Amino acid sequence: MISGYSIFCWSAFCFFNLIIYNKIFAMNKMLLSFTIILLCMLSTQWSTGQDLLDLLGEEEVETEYVNASFKTSRVINAQSLENTAPGVLDLKISHRFGLLSTGFYEIFGLDAATIRIGFDYGLNDRIMVGVGRSSFQKTYDGFVKAKLLRQSIGKKTFPFSLLWYSGMTINTLKREKEDEKEVLDFKHRLTYTHQLIIGRKFSDSFSLQLMPTYVHRNLVGANIEENGVLIFGAATRLKISKRVAINLEYHYILPDQVADNIKNSLSIGFDIETGGHVFQLHFTNSTSMVDKGYLTETANDWLNGDIHFGFNISRVFTITNPKHKKRK
Repeated sequence: MISGYSIFCWSAFCFFNLIIYNKIFAMNKMLLSFTIILLCMLSTQWSTGQDLLDLLGEEEVETEYVNASFKTSRVINAQSLENTAPGVLDLKISHRFGLLSTGFYEIFGLDAATIRIGFDYGLNDRIMVGVGRSSFQKTYDGFVKAKLLRQSIGKKTFPFSLLWYSGMTINTLKREKEDEKEVLDFKHRLTYTHQLIIGRKFSDSFSLQLMPTYVHRNLVGANIEENGVLIFGAATRLKISKRVAINLEYHYILPDQVADNIKNSLSIGFDIETGGHVFQLHFTNSTSMVDKGYLTETANDWLNGDIHFGFNISRVFTITNPKHKKRK
């Protein structure tokens, strides 16, 4: 396609050709005409070539979403900025031993342990769901997590990620004989958790997230406790090598909501990536591995040595491949 610039050049040279024919009659008209036509053709070719170069040089900038803020969808106890990939099933096995303060007789907690087995699944690139069962208080849990906003660079730049998390737990522990006369409806066993996860990956080595949280317990142990509890959490990840990272998370319970013996949950862990597995060693003062447990029922104190050693294992399995489906 000939650009407007080429048409302008062609017209100008033709007009100039007419002037030359009328005014400079002494020159060889045939030679002059040939020269003018050649100049017009060269100008058209140069302009067309420039247009093609411009088109080739204008590469479209794509939007790139930031990922790998954390190694898995959980920091230690808390949810992270990451979701399970679409079509992928993530098997999570969490193991937590007894207290280190029990000493050598209990092999520093190794004689006692609780376990949680969970299955997380990515529905698409924004939403994941999960279910699990914990031996502590015979608790079942389920949740859904959605990415509302995603940190990105390129064509569309956004500085942070924003996720919404909602979970529910059911305590199925049998009641003691002396309490059997008391009425305990199914609804009293339920607890709900709602959380915003706001975070940013500042570099390949450092990520930070904040977690304002609301936990509603349908049944509380004492009148001094509130059914609804507001908690403010924070978590960070520091990568120290290609396959090893340090994770830290802390959950602060706002005052006058829970019993006096309840402490804030503090956990520190080490992520180790080994092929298809992510192996995490951690220390925490929380016995429970479900939301309502580590957020509102942590009774252990780090200063007294009431610390659990534990580990989490994450193993992913590809169930469906969305990209392969699109190709079909």
